[in-house]
Amino acid sequence: MSKYICTTCGVQYPESEHPPESCRICKEERQYVNPLGQDWTTLEVMQANSDFKNEIIQEEENLFSITTTPSFGIGQTAYLIRENGSNVLWDCITYLDQETIRKINELGGIDAIALSHPHYYSAQVKWAETFDAPIYIHRDDQEWVMEPSDRIEFWSDEQLEFTRGLTLHRLGGHFKGGAVLHWPNGNSGRGILITGDIIQVVADSEWVSFMYSYPNQIPLPAKKVADIAARVKDLKFHRIYNAFHKTVKTNANEAVQRSAKRYISALQGTLFKT
Repeated sequence: MSKYICTTCGVQYPESEHPPESCRICKEERQYVNPLGQDWTTLEVMQANSDFKNEIIQEEENLFSITTTPSFGIGQTAYLIRENGSNVLWDCITYLDQETIRKINELGGIDAIALSHPHYYSAQVKWAETFDAPIYIHRDDQEWVMEPSDRIEFWSDEQLEFTRGLTLHRLGGHFKGGAVLHWPNGNSGRGILITGDIIQVVADSEWVSFMYSYPNQIPLPAKKVADIAARVKDLKFHRIYNAFHKTVKTNANEAVQRSAKRYISALQGTLFKT
């Protein structure tokens, strides 16, 4: 019996004798099945492959990024935030080994795990069991949990202060329960918003974007983009970190507001003529 992991999205499934026929996450229109076909691995196989390791980098005071190299699955970055005596893992990655466990324990371990959306659920149950931590997922995305666990706490409504000084905000968009993490004390008190790709930092890092599907390039409707911008407008944050180690370093709230206006103008046909 093994817990099989989809190599395309990195999501782990419950223990079974044989791999699932397909990955439900990848067959949905926001993701994709590998053109070469559905492929599976296990954490044990990954650990036996000495190529994989996790890089833990201090991004700024009390904020650490965790990224697997070489890239695996979607290739996202998780973040460890230290605030008011608690350590929180924002989003998750698949790979976990003893060296990662040692380094994280040196930083104080993990007291809670919070997720932006299903593409980054990865091996969240394994991480939660390893560090004896609860997992916070918005109830609107409950159907996308592939590996059930008593450690998962489904929250509802529009926001949740799940530990002192850190608040989850449901913005929807990319997924109905899509959430971001607001850390008002981050960035020396100027505020940080960690967004997964509910709000995506783009190549020009003074701007962001919003999508229903990034790999399949399906946009969000103008009404939803306006709603996302309105929901974060009154939050204090000067910096954004996204899921792919990209940042809006300064004036991030303003960047979200002007980016939403540009996006809506493009959808409405008033931004340009072509």
